[in-house]
Amino acid sequence: MLIEKKPSLDFENNYNSKGYKIIAGLDEAGRGPIAGPVVAAAVILDQKNIPAGIDDSKKLSDTQRKNLYFEIIKSSNVGIGVADVECIDSINILNATKYAMNLARMMLNKKPDMLLIDGNFTINNKIENVPIIGGDGKSLSIAAASIIAKYIRDEIMKKFEFIYPSFSFSKHRGYPTSLHISEIEEFGIIELHRKTFKPINKLKKK
Repeated sequence: MLIEKKPSLDFENNYNSKGYKIIAGLDEAGRGPIAGPVVAAAVILDQKNIPAGIDDSKKLSDTQRKNLYFEIIKSSNVGIGVADVECIDSINILNATKYAMNLARMMLNKKPDMLLIDGNFTINNKIENVPIIGGDGKSLSIAAASIIAKYIRDEIMKKFEFIYPSFSFSKHRGYPTSLHISEIEEFGIIELHRKTFKPINKLKKK
């Protein structure tokens, strides 16, 4: 029987031992949807006061994410960055993600000397960057950032449903589900949709 490996402080401890004192984990939520912003979070954990249960946000229930969100906010140094649809369509989703991550980094109360980033890219050439593919399942700092980013983005999308009641944003969160596509076909493309994304382009041409 395989035991599922949980995120740990292995990366953080490794770089602490090399002289890096303030390490931030960064992750995003919202690269895949066809509507809404991309939200990034940066988290510097207090290694003596880490909330129990931190994991890749995708593996947690909505209730678990909500509870951990408030615990992480209370015990850690957290920064948040948002890139809206206009930004995404202007500079593409990857650059918008990097932009949001840099905003999140700058919102931290402490200046990190090391960034652990979920993904295969770096975001800042003035600070040491370590990209980690699948980092939200490996590093506790990145996993914590994934929870913050996911919770905030979900809350943003719920609020958009009040503004655009024809769209079930609290259910599909802007992802290209069959429900979302059917809503676009019935009610049309709105300003919240990412016009440069292929599914929206296809629907525009119909």
